[in-house]
Amino acid sequence: MSSARLCANCKAVVPEEHFYCGRCGASYNEDGRQQANETLFFGAMQAPGRAKIILISGQGLEGLSYHLNSTTHVAGRSNGVILFPDDPFLSEKHASFFYKANKLYLRDEGSLNGTFKRIKEPRALADGEEFLVGQQRFRLELLDLKSEYPMREDTLMYVSPPRPYTFRIVHVVDGGRPGAAYCNAENSLTIGREGTDVIFPDDRHISKSHARVSWREGQAWLEDLGSKNGTYAPVSGEAELAHGDYVFLGSELMRVEINA
Repeated sequence: MSSARLCANCKAVVPEEHFYCGRCGASYNEDGRQQANETLFFGAMQAPGRAKIILISGQGLEGLSYHLNSTTHVAGRSNGVILFPDDPFLSEKHASFFYKANKLYLRDEGSLNGTFKRIKEPRALADGEEFLVGQQRFRLELLDLKSEYPMREDTLMYVSPPRPYTFRIVHVVDGGRPGAAYCNAENSLTIGREGTDVIFPDDRHISKSHARVSWREGQAWLEDLGSKNGTYAPVSGEAELAHGDYVFLGSELMRVEINA
């Protein structure tokens, strides 16, 4: 333990590449000591790079803040430090907020319903990935008509006249079952409350023209169209978070705030 990087203020171990103690937030110096004349912060949340998440809507108390002062913070229904026991859409251990190289990251922990982040730029979607628009959940499915409608005894399955469809989006309903499916020959679908290809007139969280899924350069892309509430794509692997990002866990919508 003699070679461990210890915080001079509270003696907690400070991981490599971390510049602040995860327990108390004190600044760490390479010699393991804090300069006697260094001005201390009143609290850990004043330190640059420290973050908090604020609950915007969900099962918890709206406006409640969770200060991320440690190295790792697990969120879930019953396992972790950020708990929402009344949210049936959260897994027991759902996701983790953690610092790496003094930056904040988010990782899904194998949850049933996934973890989502609001997109700022068009985001590529892989086959089977799901995304959120307003209160609606969709799944992207790439199409291979030859495998879905194969020949039997050299006779083609009779279908509607073939069109150059490359993907469809499926509305995910209760129990994760597939609902209505949407596609068109232009391979571009807009989602909104009116005047779009996919319409949800009763969902007041969806903008008039909210999002678009389109096919280009051999890939499906998800794009927000300047909506009021944003469009959310799944977090895969470790996603870096920036000040002002929004994330969905279960039915909890949270905003990230990071000290400059």
